[in-house]
Amino acid sequence: MAGPRLLSQTVPQVAGKVLGKRGLAFGALITEWPSIVGQQLASRTQPEKLIFPRGQREDATLHLRAAGAIALELQHLEPQILERINSFFGYRAVARLRLVAGVLVPPTGPRPPVVKPLSAEQEDRLSATLASVDDPDLRETLERFGRAVMGRVRR
Repeated sequence: MAGPRLLSQTVPQVAGKVLGKRGLAFGALITEWPSIVGQQLASRTQPEKLIFPRGQREDATLHLRAAGAIALELQHLEPQILERINSFFGYRAVARLRLVAGVLVPPTGPRPPVVKPLSAEQEDRLSATLASVDDPDLRETLERFGRAVMGRVRR
């Protein structure tokens, strides 16, 4: 029977074919790298490959391409970077970094959408929609989300 399938059933099949031997862990590292290490480090580094010991799925070595003279800084930040990576995975996936000097390859694919300022009408509609939300933290989060959705423009 054909019909809707859970994304969790489809992604491993598709991503597994695309990433081959590199596996899903490496794909997650690539796609989430800025959120794992922060935008500043992500702009000067790129995960290149993830090598696990034979027969294991933990204690890997992450080969990390670094642009410019950031290598010394990365050596000092290695414990924090490893902690962030392993927190992301929820287990000790990566045990060490191996720095590779080189030029970063610009990411390919569609560019992220631009968020434009809202018109006065959109601002009023957003304010009216959020007026009934009592929790200030929730209201602030919903407002940011609303602005991002309402102001999104594809390039």
